[in-house]
Amino acid sequence: MSNGLILGLMAFLFLFLGYMGVPVAFAIMAGVLAATILTPISLASIVGQLFYGIDSEALLAVPFFLLVGELMTSAHVVGRMINLANVMIGHMRGGLAQVVTLFSMFFAGISGSSTADVAVLTRTLAPSMDEEGYDRGFTAALIASASTMANLIPPSIMAVVYGATGNVSIAGLFLGGVVPGVLVGIGLMIYSHFFGPVGRLKPRATLGQLSDAAKASALPLMIPVIIMGGILTGWFTPTEAGMAAVIYILLVAIPFLARQHIRNIPRVFMYTGLLYSIPLITVAAASAFGWMLAYLKGPDVVAAWVEHTAGPDPMLILFLLVGVFIIVGDFVDAVPAIIIFMPIINRLTELGNINAVHMGVCIIVTLAFGLITPPYGITLLMASKFTNVRFSTAMFRSLPLYVVFLATIVFCILFPDVVLWLPKTVLPESVGCFKAPGGAGYICP
Repeated sequence: MSNGLILGLMAFLFLFLGYMGVPVAFAIMAGVLAATILTPISLASIVGQLFYGIDSEALLAVPFFLLVGELMTSAHVVGRMINLANVMIGHMRGGLAQVVTLFSMFFAGISGSSTADVAVLTRTLAPSMDEEGYDRGFTAALIASASTMANLIPPSIMAVVYGATGNVSIAGLFLGGVVPGVLVGIGLMIYSHFFGPVGRLKPRATLGQLSDAAKASALPLMIPVIIMGGILTGWFTPTEAGMAAVIYILLVAIPFLARQHIRNIPRVFMYTGLLYSIPLITVAAASAFGWMLAYLKGPDVVAAWVEHTAGPDPMLILFLLVGVFIIVGDFVDAVPAIIIFMPIINRLTELGNINAVHMGVCIIVTLAFGLITPPYGITLLMASKFTNVRFSTAMFRSLPLYVVFLATIVFCILFPDVVLWLPKTVLPESVGCFKAPGGAGYICP
């Protein structure tokens, strides 16, 4: 059987079994095992590839970032950050809608998980929005959209997975995600102000109230400083930064802010372990799928098609690849999508001579958009379920918000210098810059 037919069989089994309700990891492995039978590759090699796919020190950052988010959420410390956001912008038109977006930007710097963001917002702010007359479809759509910033603003679990599997600087991806993350946040706030529900207008907070809210939030807001400060100064790797943040929460944040929660810490550890097992088995299966894809020369086939269509033009390559990932993100979770298609991404990055961090940021923003697009749209599904509204209603209300994401994706493609400005300024080595002769500054490609 030809490589093309085997690739088609792998894709068919994955999609068919996925839509039949088979867990993603097993649907992926079904395609890999079918290909193994039809190729000279031994079953032992594929099993070894499963373990090799998760044998990455960088991936250890993921459970620590998940644990940070779970500890902060279960201890109810995030309420202080919500209050700070409310004091800062709660007086604006659509005040609670603005607070949802601003808090998501705060919380994105702590957890790196969109699902954790949805869980927090639906428990804390959604009931208040319901009381103030916001329709639940808008509430679900906004919460789902705002939660995607957790995968853009560092630390981002998507960036960790992308960097670990694609051999790209995780710190560079963290810094590169700041601009699109802020653009999405500003876009959502502009839409909420001009086109969203009015809500209940509140008086502007006094300077004293702002000061009190900032003091109350000081300890939780130190977590992004610890994570990014440690990474950028070279003190920590991403994994060590996650560990340092967990230690800070256990020794400082919880004892000072939620001492009664100390007895629940073992339960949070166990829950986080179970939570991490879900993406871990998917990472293993997707790694084997991506390896088989590379063995069957799938990246060469796609690269040849792209080269025939777009040539070596980096802009056209990015637009074509983003178009593919918009479709992929509608059906596949971001983590397995990144791992499965990484051989193709690397091949096209070389073909177009595209900066690896710029390519990674564009792909991550596109896959973050896939979190709110049907039929997969996991954050939209969660938000609609937790707010007790039909998924179709939430999807309809989220359609105007798609414009914000599409505009951000196009901006990231057209203005790579803006996206890479922060990495080049703070950590030049992360984007391939090297020291000029004599040590006078850096030379960037």
